[in-house]
Amino acid sequence: MLRVGQRIRDVREHQGLTQEKVFLAVPMNRAHYQDIESGRANPTLRTLVRIARAIGVDLVDLVR
Repeated sequence: MLRVGQRIRDVREHQGLTQEKVFLAVPMNRAHYQDIESGRANPTLRTLVRIARAIGVDLVDLVR
């Protein structure tokens, strides 16, 4: 099973989105977003929902 951060990165890249486009849409701090994708930080459920919306997928697609 992939870590949530890795899954976010994979889906974001598949959608052709930059990190900047996502963290501005959430909105959140760039460094914190990068920490989530790299696995150095764990997002809250609220943040996961916002990221899922920003990258155009259902929350369940990020946590499978």
